[in-house]
Amino acid sequence: MSQDTNENLSEVLQVRRDKLSDLQEKGKDPFRITKYHVDNNSKNIEDHFEEYEEKMVSIAGRVMSKRGQGKVSFYDLQDSVGRIQMFLKKDTLGEEAYAEIKTLDIGDIVGVKGEAFKTKTGQISIRVKELTLLTKSLQVLPEKFHGLKDPDLRYRQRYVDLIVNREVKDVFVMKSLIQKNIRNFLDDRGFLEVETPVLSNLAGGASARPFMTHHNALDIPMYLRIALELPLKRLIVGGFDKVYEMSRVFRNEGMDATHNPEFTMLETYEAYANYEDVMKMVEELFHYLVTKLYNKDSVIYQEREISLKAPFRRARMVDLVKEHTGVDFDSIVDIEEAYKKADDLKLEYTKNDRIGDLINIAFEQYVEEKLIQPTFVTHHPIEISPLAKKDYSDPRYTERFELFINGKEFANAFSELNDPIDQKERFVAQVEKKNSGDDEAHPYDEDFINALEVGLPPTGGLGIGIDRLIMLFTDQRSIRDVILFPTMKPGV
Repeated sequence: MSQDTNENLSEVLQVRRDKLSDLQEKGKDPFRITKYHVDNNSKNIEDHFEEYEEKMVSIAGRVMSKRGQGKVSFYDLQDSVGRIQMFLKKDTLGEEAYAEIKTLDIGDIVGVKGEAFKTKTGQISIRVKELTLLTKSLQVLPEKFHGLKDPDLRYRQRYVDLIVNREVKDVFVMKSLIQKNIRNFLDDRGFLEVETPVLSNLAGGASARPFMTHHNALDIPMYLRIALELPLKRLIVGGFDKVYEMSRVFRNEGMDATHNPEFTMLETYEAYANYEDVMKMVEELFHYLVTKLYNKDSVIYQEREISLKAPFRRARMVDLVKEHTGVDFDSIVDIEEAYKKADDLKLEYTKNDRIGDLINIAFEQYVEEKLIQPTFVTHHPIEISPLAKKDYSDPRYTERFELFINGKEFANAFSELNDPIDQKERFVAQVEKKNSGDDEAHPYDEDFINALEVGLPPTGGLGIGIDRLIMLFTDQRSIRDVILFPTMKPGV
């Protein structure tokens, strides 16, 4: 669908504008109508036909097809929940009204009053007594057999995609239902939903490159948040025991099938809990969703059956690297020996990387994509976990896990670091990384250190990428298919 100017309108588009002009000259401008009384919808009429048979109903929607000639016509009306056939008869409507109805175009939005009935072929329909044109469509919808297939055009003109591809709309209805059930799950556990700032002086809580803007009144640089973590933990310091937020975060990074610069993140924080408690909650959440939505223990994703029945597999990151590469970084203490093993594995690293960094690089290169069934990858190296509590039985690692399904990360959680002295040292180490050119290193957050000094109780924290979760539960290959308006370059 193009954005033609009047000077270069196609003949088809010009005909639609001529029809509108004719209506306006007759004092029947549809754009002057401000409301229309609707008391029913297509799905309700079909589901409860016995209740509405031969009774008057009033519905509204978009004309999606036209059939018939002469004194009888059949139009399909699509509303927000489905489609229903309109039975239009010249003798019932009158010659003038019927003639005007015949000039309707596919895409026009109409209000209809009439009786629900079944045709001789058994199709539930509306015997139209009165039809009102509410909006004249000045563009041409894709024809029904081929629909809107070009992915780029579908994402740019999602409003058209939703009209002509019913399955697309179903995905977003399901997305809303999933998010509602997530909230129900957390609310029932005593969590409080909160809102925290989108703009901040520092972009912290994750390792990511932020979007930067400028606050004119304060004359300071500001950042769109990359995570929800640090404000939520400040709330735990302030005395809330259980909080969560499900909202947008922004990361100025690459785009692919599972990454979009803005996406929906769920983060939860629970005082007096650790990462093992959070792990159990995540298992229960995923199983709760699959049983609530589908009454099953599994989902089919890209022709693979993914079991979401607890318990999920648990394995330390360093052990998984050994399992898939044969290299036991756990037993290496000399950095030069670690570099040699990294060279043998053809890992890309720098001399600023420590053994923990190499473990993570090897995991991403050799292990990640092989984790198909739900797997909790635990005990991340301290070098890559600046906000997680140490595992005091082996301080090289942290009380952290990531949930991997079908080769992708779905959740990240840990026992929160609440030692302000340790946190300060890790922030300093991150600043050194940033000074060495790591744009994703965590900034030094002095106020957060102050909050920890006030006192953060033992806390279990969780982050889940909601869009990836929606992909899993709706069997969508690309994150763009679960975001209504994905980020794109301006159209040419």
